Amino acid sequence: MRVLVVGSGGREHALCWALAASPLLTALFAAPGNPGIAGLATCAPIAATDIAALVAYAQANAIDLVFPGPEAPLAAGLADAMDAAGIPCCGPTAAAARLESSKAFTKTICDEAGIPTAAWERFDSAAAARDFVRRRGAPIVVKADGLAAGKGVVVAATEADALAAIDTIMTDRSLGEAGASVVIEECLVGEEISFFALCDGTNAIPLGVAQDHKRVGDGDTGPNTGGMGAYSPVAAFPPTADAAIMDRIIRPALAAMAARGTPFRGILFAGLMLTADGAKLIEFNVRFGDPECQVLLLRLKSDLLAALLAACEGELAQFDLRWHDHAAIAVVLAARGYPNAPERGSELRGLDAAAAQPGVHVFHAGTARDAAGRLVAAGGRVANVCATGPDLATARARAYAAIAAIDWPEGFYRQDIGART
Repeated sequence: MRVLVVGSGGREHALCWALAASPLLTALFAAPGNPGIAGLATCAPIAATDIAALVAYAQANAIDLVFPGPEAPLAAGLADAMDAAGIPCCGPTAAAARLESSKAFTKTICDEAGIPTAAWERFDSAAAARDFVRRRGAPIVVKADGLAAGKGVVVAATEADALAAIDTIMTDRSLGEAGASVVIEECLVGEEISFFALCDGTNAIPLGVAQDHKRVGDGDTGPNTGGMGAYSPVAAFPPTADAAIMDRIIRPALAAMAARGTPFRGILFAGLMLTADGAKLIEFNVRFGDPECQVLLLRLKSDLLAALLAACEGELAQFDLRWHDHAAIAVVLAARGYPNAPERGSELRGLDAAAAQPGVHVFHAGTARDAAGRLVAAGGRVANVCATGPDLATARARAYAAIAAIDWPEGFYRQDIGART
């Protein structure tokens, strides 16, 4: 098969790494890709949201399967356009992608399907949102309704924090049109985990569980980011718990989407809070998490490409996945200033030396080659240093030892990924 991966981050590098190992693969392409992906695939300088150009490229290169990594092209209708061109795409239509592109839509689906979630309200007016916060008090959660690259959620410990978040999102429009409306919901308490399922519109199979670290600083301090590190498996979520999540959350959501005439195909990411009353849904995303994808793929024993093909062909009812017993961890290296104003252009040295250490994999995220051919920072989250081991402690030690081999004084990372577990 000739496969096109859409995207340019660490998630997409990991996807290309996994797909490159498939015996079904004939040729691998990526758009736009990054310097790390270029070692595995033919990269084309096409933006992930340039739908027309992506379709034309897929047609010109006889692509058999398209797999989008990020959410933006899905919300923009990439799967619809590929389907219209007769090219299989393992991702939801724009209508089904509303599970991520609108927080209020997801909450409506939860109410329709009886999926356990936090009590919520949606507001188009900043004044009404402020009044609601003053009535309900804190802690409380404020979410931009639209796509915000993982940065649209504020867990407010005080009323003042919540009111400031409303002003920033709705009045200042710090997130653009994503903040035209907000969802405000009760603050759930417990362990937060990321649960993934592969769906074919009717059926679904579990794709693993990971725990992300969203805050920028050690000890879960500072603003939310797209994710500063992750690990899998998660001790707080035993494998026997998969069945309950599939029955209470994933399958009811699939049934509700199918009943609306917008069946969901692709990766369904359920952000869950393990509360004293059981697991409750925080949010749905319509793609792999980043960096959760990296650690899950390092544990996947089965052929990823075969699984994606089965999802596209509606054959998941007869499909299963196998997993390695080892643990995996990912630590994100970020550019100074992230998540607000990351500094770009500094040179990274030593990534190859880090990747050469036992059990270590380095996935490029926001990297580029400058005019002199140097590898430089070109984004906020710049690289993912990942490692596997017989247990989390071993994997964690390997990852941080590998980071010590990297020469990048302009970057930073959290030193406590997986430490609490």
